[in-house]
Amino acid sequence: MEANKNKTQHQEAYAVAVVDEDATVNNKTMKHLDDDGGGCEPEENYRGWKAMPYVIGNETCEKLGTIGTTANLLVYLKTVYGMKSASAATLLNLWSGAFNLAPVLGAFLSDSYLGRYATIALASIATLAGMIILTLTAAVPSLHPHGGAGPSATHMAVLLVSFALFAVGAGGIRPCNLAFGADQFDPRTPAGRRGINSFFNWYYFTFTIAMMISATVIIYLQSNVNWALGLAVPATLMGLSCALFFMGTRLYVRVRPEGSPFTSFAQVVVAAYRKRRLPSPTAEQLFDPPHKSSLITKIAYTDQFVCLDKAAVVVSPDDEEELMNPWRLCTLQQVEEVKCLARLIPVWSAGIVYYIVLTNLWNYNVLQAMQTNRHVGSSGFQIPAGSLVVFNMLALTLWIPIYDSLVVPALQRVTKREGGISQLQRIGTGIVISIATMLLAAAVERHRRKVGDSTSCFVLVPQQVLAGLSEAFAVIGQVDLYYKQFPENMRSVAGAVLSLGFAIASFASGLMVTVVHQRTGGRGGRPDWLAQDLNQGRLDLYYLLIAAMAAVNLVYFVVCARWYRFKESDAVVEMPIGPNNDHLLKAATPPV
Repeated sequence: MEANKNKTQHQEAYAVAVVDEDATVNNKTMKHLDDDGGGCEPEENYRGWKAMPYVIGNETCEKLGTIGTTANLLVYLKTVYGMKSASAATLLNLWSGAFNLAPVLGAFLSDSYLGRYATIALASIATLAGMIILTLTAAVPSLHPHGGAGPSATHMAVLLVSFALFAVGAGGIRPCNLAFGADQFDPRTPAGRRGINSFFNWYYFTFTIAMMISATVIIYLQSNVNWALGLAVPATLMGLSCALFFMGTRLYVRVRPEGSPFTSFAQVVVAAYRKRRLPSPTAEQLFDPPHKSSLITKIAYTDQFVCLDKAAVVVSPDDEEELMNPWRLCTLQQVEEVKCLARLIPVWSAGIVYYIVLTNLWNYNVLQAMQTNRHVGSSGFQIPAGSLVVFNMLALTLWIPIYDSLVVPALQRVTKREGGISQLQRIGTGIVISIATMLLAAAVERHRRKVGDSTSCFVLVPQQVLAGLSEAFAVIGQVDLYYKQFPENMRSVAGAVLSLGFAIASFASGLMVTVVHQRTGGRGGRPDWLAQDLNQGRLDLYYLLIAAMAAVNLVYFVVCARWYRFKESDAVVEMPIGPNNDHLLKAATPPV
């Protein structure tokens, strides 16, 4: 069915493109296009901010539940499940990989079949089920080991079922939540565009607040009260998230799935391969019909990856089979969308090593904190090991408004560039800071080993602050780059690609831990770098190894950044084909 739909749309596009410049499309042709879906889409009833209490409330409670459950899992696996540090870190790296890989599949299903509303609904239920099962592993004595023994096969099976449901939930929620919130505003109006920007601000604000509450209140309950209560609270919040989401159902705009963009990309590759023996065409020879279904910015022609241009060459204008077959003839817009993705892949791959830095710092900072003095003054209060990440959040939260209000205007006066620096320069700055972070972490760990467990946990704060600043540059820079440089029909996939980078980094980190654990242990029982007791290991050398990887990655990133070419538009906005769209054409302005 999808293939037939693509074929019909392809025929319509070609019919419009081949009309002579001075000719007029007759009423019969226009009516045919309208009847086949080429005209205006039904007007949506955008509720905007009326839907936001449910959307933002759902997002806030979901983040509180998810982060509150996952932030302290390493400690849970060590203390409740009796797992060794290296085994627990490896398991979490593998699970984190699946957790971040799932959004790629979720984005595909959402765009192709389910739509964002149904995807979020199903994923929310799966996440709630996973949280309930994980809570039961702490609350029911028979579902976790006792007396320091390791977990049995049954214990691990129940744990992995909860992890699998978490991954299913992440696969549906993470690629769709931002896009679903933005769907509630009309992008054709100034008020709607302002609403979208405000929603993004509120989204990241609530995300940071959720992280901070999870890193303090919820982790305190888990570490100082009991794990059953500490996991039941996030599960309850997730239940509230589901309730809020479904309460707003009657207000939501539900964008219908438009088909997978990957099909279009495959068509370009296949069509270009079929015409690989043709001479390289000029830009004027390429099949370039107007858009007809929505406000979409036309991407300007680029002379990179020119081998793909052949997909848009009309070989035989009289061959109806070719003209009607999207696997033999593609539009220039399709070709340029594939080029956008191809240009982003090297930059994206450089981000994977950056995520390896973050992943290892997150995991082992908790283990470092567990072997420090976490008491506050002479009081009996002890800071939970997982709560030190709050300094990362604080640095990120405080730096963003300073950067936007002070640093960016100052940079703009110097560089004369909107935003002060490009997204690539922002990412590169974050990578540089990540190298400094790992060097500092290595020095701090060397100091901690010399002093012993009496070292104050606050010696770990500077590396957390640097990590937060690094994320403010590199991670947010990547989000901005992907949102603006991905093809417009892949906006929901852009977030999934970011998660894919985290997934690969998590798998790579798990492999690194295993290899280092096996290769650095000496004969005669000498501990390896990542020994169960960090005082016997050499975590500082492991941090230096990661810093060296990050330095090599910086060189690779600079090479990729110098080669990268930013997407440009033709500054032409094509309108839906139909007899009643003149008012839209007059009011339209090209998206920025």
